[in-house]
Amino acid sequence: MNDRVVVIAGGLSPERDVSLRSGRRVAEDLRKAGFDAQVKDIDANLLADLLSDPPACAFPLVHGVAGEDGSLQEVLQAINLPFVGSDAHSCRRSFDKAIAGSLVSGAGISVPKSIALPQAMFRDLGAGGLLEAITEQIGLPLIIKPNRGGSALGVSVVREAAELPAAMVGAFAYGEVVLIQRYIVGTEIAVGVFDDGEGPAALPATEIVPDSGLYDYTARYTAGTTEFFTPARLPDNVLEAAAETAVTAHRVLGLRDWSRSDLVADAESRVWFLEANVAPGTTETSL
Repeated sequence: MNDRVVVIAGGLSPERDVSLRSGRRVAEDLRKAGFDAQVKDIDANLLADLLSDPPACAFPLVHGVAGEDGSLQEVLQAINLPFVGSDAHSCRRSFDKAIAGSLVSGAGISVPKSIALPQAMFRDLGAGGLLEAITEQIGLPLIIKPNRGGSALGVSVVREAAELPAAMVGAFAYGEVVLIQRYIVGTEIAVGVFDDGEGPAALPATEIVPDSGLYDYTARYTAGTTEFFTPARLPDNVLEAAAETAVTAHRVLGLRDWSRSDLVADAESRVWFLEANVAPGTTETSL
């Protein structure tokens, strides 16, 4: 019986280091469970290795572009290699935060008002007038983030209009399209969804309390900078709504095996969907 699993980690995105840490940790746990697990990077040898000595399955843990935008999954599908996680099509629509938010909103889930703005539009129409119009439309505070990316790279909260241009420049450093979104003040929570073949089920919600007040890259991957509470310290009805939101998002986006939804519960106990992750981080400090 072939019990070999190839964990694919690394890649060339800004999240490479996080991906390698995720891959090593998953491979270690697979070995403890009795599997022959190997970690392989995305490089010129990967495809030849997978074709010449196919494993039982692959476990993609490449974060960011190539790993979560459906590209890697497309290749694995092309060579008929079974893999853990969502297919290429579902990865593509989940990785685009604006598309994912629109689809999830259509299912009746609360999604913060937002606008996806390409860099060319920002440049051609003039930054000043465009940003002023957007601020009036959505209101402050805002959260600015790359529309396609993860690990909170390029993410910032804007509470004053004067902070917006610098925040846009910072986000454009990580992608051609930036999502300008109403910032929901409340309790940040993450809900994992797991499907063992019986249908998707929500894991207990994790409450996120970063020391800095913003769950940015440093708060995510530096031990001791963020407190986590599982289950989240929220009323049962809010926890139930969060679980339902995560499972609904998983289904609407067509996700498979596992996912993680990032949510916020506001002061009125309303749960808001922010984004879904098809290859959640599995480092020592990951959610």
